[in-house]
Amino acid sequence: MSFTLPALPYAFNALEPTIDAATMEIHSQKHQKAYVDNLNKALESAPEFADKDITSLLREIKTVPDAIRQAVINNGGGHANHSLFWEIMAPNAGGEPTGAVSEAINAAFGNFVKFKETVKQNALTQFGSGWSWLVYDPASTKVVALKKPNQDSPIMDGHVPLLGLDVWEHAYYLKYQNKRADYVDAWWSVVNWKKVDELYTAAKNG
Repeated sequence: MSFTLPALPYAFNALEPTIDAATMEIHSQKHQKAYVDNLNKALESAPEFADKDITSLLREIKTVPDAIRQAVINNGGGHANHSLFWEIMAPNAGGEPTGAVSEAINAAFGNFVKFKETVKQNALTQFGSGWSWLVYDPASTKVVALKKPNQDSPIMDGHVPLLGLDVWEHAYYLKYQNKRADYVDAWWSVVNWKKVDELYTAAKNG
């Protein structure tokens, strides 16, 4: 069994004007497809890992053979990160979080404004390529904001990703060029808080 490219839950142009159709098509059909293809290729030499789901594969990354581990981190992480990214965005979304995740964010950061500031700061200070994350930490039972380079997945650290902001240049350069801050500010208008709350509730319940 091999990993496959997920279908987007909406049309390429559904997130306009925040994210343009050309970026969505290239991002999902070219970039993520490359991660999926390269992950499958890397696992040809270790077929026993190909039957795992992507979360289990990344959670158990230290058991992956040394010869392919970095390829799995890069491409498996890229696959997992993007699969989540599409789900936590939606047309006619944005606004402020509701439900249990809203309470968790307020408890961890003080309020939603401070939370957004933290996510933005992580996004802007991630040198080069990477992601700004909100994760659930099972050890502390709290939500945590962090940044990770490249396609490194928080799953490898035992965290449960809830919300991820892709700050690789391919995620925003066609529309925003070098204005990463403008992209980050605009991105909140497409965040699917219903999905984020579902992920938080599932993580909290184990």
